[in-house]
Parts: sequence; C-alpha cells; structure tokens
Amino acid sequence: MIELGNYNTLKVLRSTSIGLFLGDEEGTEVLLPNKYVPDHFEIDGDLEVFCYLDNGERPIATTLKPFVKRNGFAFLKVVEVGAYGAFMDWGLEKHLLVPFREQGVEMEQGKKYVVHCYLDEKTFRLTGSSRLNKFLSNEGFALAVNSEVEIMISRKTPLGREVIIEDKYKGLIFESDVFKPIAIGDRMKGYIKAVRSDNKVDISLQQIGAKMLEPTAKFIFEKLQENNGFLALHDKSAPEEIKNTLHLSKKAFKKAIGTLYKERKITIADDGIYVL
Repeated sequence: MIELGNYNTLKVLRSTSIGLFLGDEEGTEVLLPNKYVPDHFEIDGDLEVFCYLDNGERPIATTLKPFVKRNGFAFLKVVEVGAYGAFMDWGLEKHLLVPFREQGVEMEQGKKYVVHCYLDEKTFRLTGSSRLNKFLSNEGFALAVNSEVEIMISRKTPLGREVIIEDKYKGLIFESDVFKPIAIGDRMKGYIKAVRSDNKVDISLQQIGAKMLEPTAKFIFEKLQENNGFLALHDKSAPEEIKNTLHLSKKAFKKAIGTLYKERKITIADDGIYVL
C-alpha cells in the first residue's frame, strides 16, 4: 500500500511523456513527474519516493526530501496565512496547511513554529498542527534512566526547555542542565535523567553518573591538546566560566578533571590545568 506522507519504495512500471508511473505490490499506481525523475532508472527497478497529494488533491510522488514526514515534528516557517489557516514551507511544492483550529497560538507570516504532521482522517489530507500535546503522551513510557534518545527542543519555559523525545514523548531539560546554546527546533542526542511517578521525564544533555566520566574526560583532554596543553579553568573556577568555555556543569567538569588527574594526564595549578 502506498502511504501518503511517507517514503515508499515502488517499482518503475513505465515511462511516459509526463513522467514515470510507479506501483506497489497491490497494483496501486502513482506518477513521478518528469522534473523529479532521476538520471538513471530501470523499468521494473525500484525507486524510493515521498508520496503526498498535489495541488489538485491527487496522489503524487517526488524525490524531494520534505522537512517532516507523517507523524513527525519539525520547526517550519509560515509562508503565508490564508482563509483556511497558515501554509508552512516543508520542502515540497505544495505547502503544509495548519488550519486555524490546529494553531496553539495565532500564526504569523514569516515566523517559525514547531508543528506535527498527520493525516486528517476526515479529509484524507496531510495536515499540520501546533497543538503538540494532542500527539504526545508519556503513558507507558518504558525507557531506562541514562538511555540515549533523540530529542527536539519544542518550547522555552521558566523551568527550562520542553523537548519531544523520539517523536513520541514529552520531556524537560531544566535550566540548570542547559550548558550549551540550544534553540527551538534543534535536534540532538539526550539522555533520560529521571522518570517521575507522574510520568514526567527529565532529560540531560550529557550522560549521567559514571557513564559520563570517560567521554567528558576525553572531551576536556582534547580541548587541552587543542589549546597547547592548557586551560585557564580549575576546580575553583566559577560555574558560569566553565559553562561558557566548555558547555559543561561544574560538577561534570570536576569529576572529569579528577579522572584525568588520577590517570596522571594533567596537573592542576592555581591558574588552570596543564597536560603532563
């Protein structure tokens, strides 16, 4: 079955004056217009394409890569606001509509918002929504503490940064755990710091406990080598100074240089740390 809003691997059935007709195992066909036809293809060979509805509401295939696919989240820009809602640039010719009813806040042309792409069961159209909580739930959350996950920054709050975990769950990075510049829409690796009794999930940008020591110590040692064997930081440096220089917490920094000191790789002086 050809899945709208997703990548499909389809067989090349025939070449025509308007493009290639592709098909699935169930006999469903879709057109790949000439402008998207690759230089090299074979009849009966396979092509991976993205399928969606064109401006005429007809299923169409493209080799373009959209910024978001069905059931995913992305930080998209409003191209224009029309009678039915906001139209977002998602990397394809036809823009993604976020109807007014699906806007958490009133969207403005030229601004960017985190949106979810889903298939509207009533209209059978790919639609966007900035009402993110409708599509996120921590019920049944079973990832272990310190598990590595993909996160997306979705909102800044007085407590820190709200994040989307693996395009499924909600989490929070507390402000005290933000040690490097991050912005809404950024995707990166994170680590499960804690799972609370109410299913709220705390996220860390670095591994927790003993697992953090080796990579953090290695990171600091590499920074020392890049800086001619010296960093003007030590165990009495201010937390903000460590954060601004290395994007680490003071606690993580002290543990890491303690490891390097025990391994006789550095010496700690009043003016900073030196490579031995």
